[in-house]
Amino acid sequence: MRDKISGMNILLLGSGGREHAFAWKMNQSPLCEKLYIAPGNAGTSQCGTNVEIGVNDFGTIGKFVKTNEIDMVVVGPEDPLVNGIYEYFTGSEELKDIPVIGPSQNGALLEGSKSFAKKFMRRHQIPTAEYGEYTAETLEDGFDFIDEQNPPIVLKADGLAAGKGVLIIEEHGDAKAELREMLELNKFGKASEKVVIEQFLKGIEFSVFVMTDGQHYKMIPTAKDYKRIGEGDTGLNTGGMGCISPVPFADEAMMRKVANRIVIPTIKGLRNDNIVYKGFIYIGLMNVDGNPYVIEYNCRMGDPETEVIFPRIKSDLVKHLVAIAEGKLMEEVVEVDDRATATVIVASGGYPESYEKGKEITGLNSNSDTIIFHAGTKKDGDKIVTNGGRVLAVTSYGSDIQDAVAKSNAVVEKINFEGKYYRKDIGYEFKQP
Repeated sequence: MRDKISGMNILLLGSGGREHAFAWKMNQSPLCEKLYIAPGNAGTSQCGTNVEIGVNDFGTIGKFVKTNEIDMVVVGPEDPLVNGIYEYFTGSEELKDIPVIGPSQNGALLEGSKSFAKKFMRRHQIPTAEYGEYTAETLEDGFDFIDEQNPPIVLKADGLAAGKGVLIIEEHGDAKAELREMLELNKFGKASEKVVIEQFLKGIEFSVFVMTDGQHYKMIPTAKDYKRIGEGDTGLNTGGMGCISPVPFADEAMMRKVANRIVIPTIKGLRNDNIVYKGFIYIGLMNVDGNPYVIEYNCRMGDPETEVIFPRIKSDLVKHLVAIAEGKLMEEVVEVDDRATATVIVASGGYPESYEKGKEITGLNSNSDTIIFHAGTKKDGDKIVTNGGRVLAVTSYGSDIQDAVAKSNAVVEKINFEGKYYRKDIGYEFKQP
């Protein structure tokens, strides 16, 4: 890295709401001189310079880094990490000294392969659901395992399936039919060449986020995501329709269990397995009768969780990222805002199934308590138009969760585009009687 006092040139990869939240937060740092986002969206262009480069176009990314004297690359989505962007940089004489915030390809397998993650947890005694893994050749064994489970049955495509590879099925017969479709009929393509079948854990989900330099870790605020399209958590699964932070039941006692049983063994496990990991770990958890179990790992920050968490981090994110790159994370203090935050996703009509793009968005006016993060948007001349299923992430501060939700909903109501849809009940289960 060049002299940090003179400011850093940073390249952020990605184009969603997560990346707008990263750009918004990094742009506040006195250490950040120039911020580039590839490819970015209409919102990230307010925080830095968008660059038309795909996140998996490593060759073009490398050329851009050299030409523009980039000091650090921050990776938003999982694809480039699973595809080995860390190795691309470390394997190049010209790029090897440029820090990449994100794990090695082996580290990214925590998300890229459900089988790898389960074996990792079993090896390091990290609490998770009982499971079996099956291929087309062992389909009959998979059927036997399904018969042994009490419904519902959880089927997970081993590889990345754009958030669609997890099925929760109520009947044994339906589960067997789905397993056959995944393994023999390539329901999720290569992602379901192997399928993990899991014991169903009954409880309430929440998410914990960790920054690590590979040796040490720092926890950042907890969040709870709302995945279903319909109110009351009904209907199809989505990439997330909203989020709250902090999680009311993730109190000091629960977080001690999370740290001791899950986070510390995870960091030690990565170290013992010689896996290079400098970045973020998203740990999806299930609270089962007061005990945390890991449902999944992600090798990056979540979306929309980033949009609800980063506004609560008061300290300098870029300073923390530099410490991750230099192996000095233990020296950092993460300062957190005591206020609650709530994110409400504004989606295109028809999402998560087919939807139209190119709808003009109006009413993008926020206030001091609200930030509008862009997810699926782009500029069209002087207009901002829809360009995805999840279009905007509206985040507000509040004295408590319900106050924050009410503020976000009030802003969302003033935003307009054809087919606009949002859930009005984010945080519903924590409503005061």
